[in-house]
Amino acid sequence: MKKIVNNPEKYVEEAMEGIVAAYGDKVEFLNGDFRVLLSKKGKQEGKVGIVTAGGFGHLPVFLGYVGEGMVDACAVGNVFASPAYTKMEAAIKAVDSGSGVLCIYGNYGGDKMNFEQAMEDCEMDDITCKSVVVCDDIASSPKADWEKRRGVAGIVYVYKCAGAAAKQLCTLEEVAAIAEKAMKNVYTIGIALSPCVVPEVGKPTFQIADDEMEIGMGIHGEKGIEVSKMMSADEISETLMKKLLEDAEIQKGDEVSVMINGLGATPLEEQFIVFRRVAQILEEKGVNIFMPHVGEFATSMEMAGLSITLFKLDEQLKELLRFPVNTPFYTNANK
Repeated sequence: MKKIVNNPEKYVEEAMEGIVAAYGDKVEFLNGDFRVLLSKKGKQEGKVGIVTAGGFGHLPVFLGYVGEGMVDACAVGNVFASPAYTKMEAAIKAVDSGSGVLCIYGNYGGDKMNFEQAMEDCEMDDITCKSVVVCDDIASSPKADWEKRRGVAGIVYVYKCAGAAAKQLCTLEEVAAIAEKAMKNVYTIGIALSPCVVPEVGKPTFQIADDEMEIGMGIHGEKGIEVSKMMSADEISETLMKKLLEDAEIQKGDEVSVMINGLGATPLEEQFIVFRRVAQILEEKGVNIFMPHVGEFATSMEMAGLSITLFKLDEQLKELLRFPVNTPFYTNANK
């Protein structure tokens, strides 16, 4: 597979340099280190800092949501690999203004281990830290064991609500509670149509036949729940929505935000065809859609496929979702 790169070993560094070159009015490196991206807005007295981290290759997640009103800093690892805990620690220390720091990250072993070490070290320096681990991938574990689920595209909604609460100078305990509330109301499932190629590896991460699709595959190529023959857009929408509606226990009169998330190589046109059927299904069920999200929010390099996320809302979460935010990859100032 062809890729537009220079040196595969500098893939992350050069892409990060390009992001800062493009969005230098919003973000910057911490002391020139491309492994830690900071909001250009800087510290705000009394504001809780919000930090995330994760492997590269999933743009806009994780680093794309660093900016005003969302995430204050992101530590960046190699492609599909957790950053070193020292980079997470540096990010936490860089954004602490004395009101504590909330760490939000996906449910992956390396990220959990490294964040725990980073927070422990920061606590020794009198920085109060809390964490919320996002577990929204309903295909990765049964509902009874929801704490084992992977974190995927739904993390964007958690960033958004926590960032809005922090911007309004809520306390660390309040921001953490809001992030936890958002996380427990986010449900995601996806399909993969093709693999991706990690630049330093140079070969596909998995194999799937041209006439097949995998339901529930993770954003690193983790095994899904079923390989089936390729379906139409409506059939895909109906299959995924059936699982989501059951797991989320969506009822008539509920209100949700819907995210149709392209995994990297699925055109917007196809995403909107899926959204069309999703909207019909929800209307038939008497469920209202608030602030739909259609586009690429959490990708897997050039993997073809998409995910659907339902975010169950109440009035508090709606207000936080519509709160103005301005990051390189997410802006809703007109909502």
